[in-house]
Amino acid sequence: MNVRTVIGGFAAVAVTWSLGVATPSAQREAGTTSPPVATFKSSVDLVRVSAVVRDKRGRFVHDLSAHDFEVVDANQPRTISDFRREAGAVSVAILFDVSGSMEARMGQAREAGNHMLGWLNGAQDEVAIFTFDTRLVELTAFTTGLQQLPSGLSTMTPFGATSLHDAIARTAEKVSKREGLRRAVVVFTDGQDTASKLTASEVSGIASSIDVPVYIVGLVPSIDDPSSELAGSVAEASALAGSLNDLATWTGGGTFIVSTIVQRSTTARRIVEELRHLYLIAFEASGAPGWHPLVVRARNRDLTVRARSGYIAGQSRPISD
Repeated sequence: MNVRTVIGGFAAVAVTWSLGVATPSAQREAGTTSPPVATFKSSVDLVRVSAVVRDKRGRFVHDLSAHDFEVVDANQPRTISDFRREAGAVSVAILFDVSGSMEARMGQAREAGNHMLGWLNGAQDEVAIFTFDTRLVELTAFTTGLQQLPSGLSTMTPFGATSLHDAIARTAEKVSKREGLRRAVVVFTDGQDTASKLTASEVSGIASSIDVPVYIVGLVPSIDDPSSELAGSVAEASALAGSLNDLATWTGGGTFIVSTIVQRSTTARRIVEELRHLYLIAFEASGAPGWHPLVVRARNRDLTVRARSGYIAGQSRPISD
């Protein structure tokens, strides 16, 4: 069974995804290291990668040059052809899980969303608001100057099943069409998925191939927070600590599990700050068709680089102003 996805904004690239394995953990479970299979048609030949660099103490490193990076494409070194490190506007899609399992956590989700809006620069950053249960709904189109969440979100009653993976994939494709250089999807959810057609592995392949980092904010009680002293054994088995965490990491994003007011506030700030400190790197794509595993690292091995872990040849584009 194949899912055919046409991703806008990339010279009408047509991609046929094989419902197989994309993330390293899923590959290990399946006993294979084969990447997702894809066919494509495109004349675009530059791959764009957003990267975050931190030192041993977890601090952002923002004074590097192109020479300080190494790009390895399917075990082959690539020359960086374009490089940016200037701070710029961000384009963020905030995605709220409004399925039935979120009934007790919608207030927390709205609070975290308002924190996110508070850290964005209303004069230059753009944001869109989406909700999902089994379908994706756009409450607010991409706009600048949004200072509070739409009123409809306050009166919404969570209900129904959850298509979390599908919603992330569709939202990532919408964000990929934005011209803002620093793009991301931020998801507020409890991590449950009961109705998606796509797996977390397949979504991570889609989002990473179009360079849209996914940040998943897991809203849970303390007993389900792995970092909490009250955590129970269920926390370790949660998708937020497994497949969803792999999804976010594979795209160059991250997962945050929050259970307190302070955690929700600091997480919103951290995500926005990270988007501000992205390096933007472009290199010439390989001529070989299909999925390419990608490693971006610093020459200084004391630094840690986080970036997407692969691309499909012909599907990306150069950095643009």
